[in-house]
Order: sequence, then C-alpha cells, then structure tokens
Amino acid sequence: MAQHSTIVGGSTAKRVIACPGSVALVQQVPPKPSSSYADEGTLLHNVIATVLDGGGLPKDFLGTMHNGIELTQDRLDNKLLPALAALEELDPEGQMEYAVEQVVRFGDALPGVFGSADLVGRIGNRGILLDWKFGDGVPVEAEENPQALFYTAAALRTEATRWAFEGVESVEVIIVQPPHVRRWVTDLDRVRRFEAELFLAVRTAQQPDAPLATGDHCRWCAAKSICPLVNGAVERARRENIKAVNVDRLTEALASIELLEGWIRDAREMATQLLEAGVEVPGWKLVPKRATRQWVDEYAALGALLNLGAFASHELTELKSPAQVEKMLKKHKIAMPENLITAVSSGDTLAPADDPRPASLQVGKHLSAALGKLV
Repeated sequence: MAQHSTIVGGSTAKRVIACPGSVALVQQVPPKPSSSYADEGTLLHNVIATVLDGGGLPKDFLGTMHNGIELTQDRLDNKLLPALAALEELDPEGQMEYAVEQVVRFGDALPGVFGSADLVGRIGNRGILLDWKFGDGVPVEAEENPQALFYTAAALRTEATRWAFEGVESVEVIIVQPPHVRRWVTDLDRVRRFEAELFLAVRTAQQPDAPLATGDHCRWCAAKSICPLVNGAVERARRENIKAVNVDRLTEALASIELLEGWIRDAREMATQLLEAGVEVPGWKLVPKRATRQWVDEYAALGALLNLGAFASHELTELKSPAQVEKMLKKHKIAMPENLITAVSSGDTLAPADDPRPASLQVGKHLSAALGKLV
C-alpha cells in the first residue's frame, strides 16, 4: 500500500497545493486508525505486487490476511483478477518494462517528501504511471490526477525509477479501479509545471502564516474539525440563514408538510410500479436493497454446526444469526462451513440513474417479452 511523508504525499498533494496552511493543522490532529477499506486496499496492493514480482499465482494467496481482512474468493474474482486482466489488456504483447511498489523521493529539492508508486513502467518513448484503486465509492479520474503527477515527478528525481520517464515523449497516467480503467496522456512539461506548484506550496506551508483555503480538497482533510475557515464558514452560514428566515413563510410551509410528504411518497410508488412493469422512467432505475445474510436451511445449518463439536449442547438450543454464529466460531478458531449462508435482498428501491449500483433485473419484464414472441 502506498506510503507517503507527513509533509505531503500523493494522496494529499492536491490539498497542500490548494491550502498550504493545512499542513500545520493536520499535524495537530491525532492520526486516525486504519479503516477496513484501507486494510482491504493494503491487502490487495500487497498481493498484486507479489504476483507481478513473480511470487506466485493469484489463487495461491486465497486466505491471506491483513489486519483481519481476508483475500476471499469474492475479492479475488471481483477486484484482484480484473486488475491484473486490465494490465494485460494495456500491454497485450508484454512490451512494458515495469517495477511495482517503488518508493520515490524528491531528494534535496524537497527533503523528507516521498511516496510509494504502485507501478512505474515504460513502453518505448512513453513513460507509464499506473495506480490501483480498489475503493467502490468515488470514481478516480486519470486526467490531471495530482497523485499520479506527484509520483511521476518524484520518480524522475529517484535513481531507481528515473529510467521510466527520463527522455520520454509522453507520459501516460492509468487508473485501474475494477471494473474501470481510465487513461490520460500528457507530457513532461505538465509534470514539471506540477512540480513547480508543489515546491512552492511546500515552502509556503513551512511559513508561520501559511494561507488556508476552502474547496473540494477539504473533503478528505483530517483537520476539518479544527480549521478556522471551515468552522467559521459553517457558523456564519448558520447565523445568516437563521436571520433570513421568513417566519410567516415557514408557517405556511409547515402546514404543507403532510401534503408534500404524501405527494413525494405517491411519486416514488408510481415510479417504482412503472419500472417494475418495464416502463422506462428517464433518470431513474430500480436497484436491489442491501442484501442480508440468512441461513439457506436453518435445520441443515443447525445440524452442520452441532456436528463441528465446537458448541456445548446448550449453546445452540436455537439457531442464532450467521453473524452471531461466526463470532462464536471465531473464538474456537473454526471456519464457517460452506454453503450454509446466502445473501438475500429484501426487494428493490428507487434510485437515480447515475447511482453506481447496478439496476435490478426485472424478471417479469423479460419473461413477458419472451412469451410475447411465442404468441
């Protein structure tokens, strides 16, 4: 998983350039503990680096753990294998020279500033910076990606990686975020302009009166809670909004709440019914509700669990939930038997068309269409 300095790294370069004063603020905030998402990313990065270095086949690492996160078949099939397949599609003839998990530094130009590039490579006169992203929530764009520009600029100043970019005619940034691959081609002039911005920002950050600035870079800033600009802007907006409230209009609005809530509810129900019937509603779709884990067959599950010999007779007088049983098994260091649990969605829910979740398969619609062709 990528490492970076406490001054600025690939993931924080955008913030530091936009808000040099944030460096000092962030250093006042206690470090946050690692999240399950970060641990999953570290696990996948570690395995993919080992595979690309010739340390084994992807399937060999099933069951590998990092901070309690396991490389399961699901993670292998939906994240690791698609990431490797994307690399093969990008370089089908195997022409790329590459190195993985390379620590890159700015040397004397920016002492103490470094990062870890997932993959640096070269095909002919094109240098390549590839970054694996395994998060599902926020799409990461390749174009003008500050993290990739940071790693490329640092790689040019690092002896072990300079070969990948020195003297190239173009630089390609590739973001592999399964199942998506995003690409952007630029040149060394753009990398040098970014480096100049970064140098200026870091030197500015070292001044006692380094300026602060709000913007979209604030989203991931660890110092939001103590930032005077963010806190001040929120408080000012709250005060101004309260002063500007028209109490008479508010009374009228409150009187309409029940009518509006009913109208919203009816609109949602009508849209849902239309979509279930196969009628297109522009800008909307149905997606499955979050699946909950259930026993495939409670009696069979109870028998299988008792046969493990891990429970006293009184512990499973009635079958508990899958999560509760897994917790009990963990104490005995026993894995849950396969094929006892299934994930079942409780139905569909209305969502905007740009929601990242896939649309539900409307079986009735497709069945009706198929039957119509038989008539």
